[in-house]
Amino acid sequence: MNTFLSNQNLPTDSGILTEAEANAINQLEHILNQENSQLKLAANGEEMTIPNSVYRVLRQVVQAMASGKNVSIVTHSPELTTQQAADLLNVSRPYLIKLLEQGELPYILVGTHRRVNFDDLIKYKQQRDIKRRQVLDELIAESQELGFYE
Repeated sequence: MNTFLSNQNLPTDSGILTEAEANAINQLEHILNQENSQLKLAANGEEMTIPNSVYRVLRQVVQAMASGKNVSIVTHSPELTTQQAADLLNVSRPYLIKLLEQGELPYILVGTHRRVNFDDLIKYKQQRDIKRRQVLDELIAESQELGFYE
């Protein structure tokens, strides 16, 4: 099972966190950022060390929250339906089908149903985001050269 984190900025006046919660999150972020820290979870008189995989996710979540971002954690099985994949890419299902049929994104058939590998989908999403950023940077550079963007 894979975990995908997405960060979304919260409006500054959202009031979602109380001041006490914000202070606790900032304190937790400080603890999580210490080198070689081994966190332990204590409950009902029992104590255990938090596994590294959980520690890394917790650290990402706390850092995002300390920055005023809303965090969504979505777990997925290794293979996604076309609707799940489309939702994760924030595109329509017909558009995703088009990407699959054009060979932009690999898929497998389970009977007559297409399935997309989660890791392939995340890799595609990251590459797509990099390409978008490059095109945007090029447009900004051209606009600056032409005097439209200062």
